[in-house]
Amino acid sequence: MYSYDTLSEALNDLEKRGYTRDFNIECDSIVCKSIELKLHPGDFEISEYYRFEGESDPDDSEIVYAITSKEGIKGTIVNGYGIYSDEISDEMLRKLKIAT
Repeated sequence: MYSYDTLSEALNDLEKRGYTRDFNIECDSIVCKSIELKLHPGDFEISEYYRFEGESDPDDSEIVYAITSKEGIKGTIVNGYGIYSDEISDEMLRKLKIAT
């Protein structure tokens, strides 16, 4: 794994390394709206992940996941540590907790 000081540094480097798609979490899947792709937990792997803590406010903490689909599509998910307070399926919760 790599080491980054900031979230933007991580995202820039991940993009240079091929993680070009922007994924968002839905209840039981992740989606990339730009290419209308929906992946369920068994359809992707978390290749890398990085945590970033807010300097003045712990609530500003975020995590970036580098995602690779079975078809080789690479992208990222950026979300706060409170990700699990959103309504997501048990299977997606287990998948994301593997990396944390």
